[in-house]
Amino acid sequence: MSGWRQARAIALLPGNVTIVVPILILLLVEGPEIGWRLGGAAAVLVALLGLALIVAGFSIWLWTVRLFSRIGRGTLASWDPTSHLVVEGPYRHVRNPMIGAVATLLTGEAVFFGSPWTLGWGALFLVVNFAYFVFVEEPGLERRFGKEYRAYKRAVPRWLPRRDPWRPT
Repeated sequence: MSGWRQARAIALLPGNVTIVVPILILLLVEGPEIGWRLGGAAAVLVALLGLALIVAGFSIWLWTVRLFSRIGRGTLASWDPTSHLVVEGPYRHVRNPMIGAVATLLTGEAVFFGSPWTLGWGALFLVVNFAYFVFVEEPGLERRFGKEYRAYKRAVPRWLPRRDPWRPT
């Protein structure tokens, strides 16, 4: 799979969601308030929490993109989807780890920059993706992967991870 295919999908989708829009919010709406004006050790702890969320979200997101490329033979973009169902790594615990990872990253940005508007943007992102997954993505996966996806869908929750990893039979 070409790096260009992945880069284009990344730049257009999570790149805009996690970088462009939050920068516009910080530049045009509210400006950064690192530490939420708490001062001292509290501000440092809040900033470190934000950074930890950013790193965790980015790490899981990167893991899922690699799985889409390596196993799925596609990208995260709907115009260049995977040709194989990915049920490895975090996908054994939850059906949408990539969305959870992006939401975690956005929450980390909101915490780090002290940005309620970025937090609101993250909430809007979740609402839009919930509707997209329920009404578009999941029916499309059922058409593409049939009973394999239906078995996966029955066993693995959409948003909240299951404790034990699912193993396809």
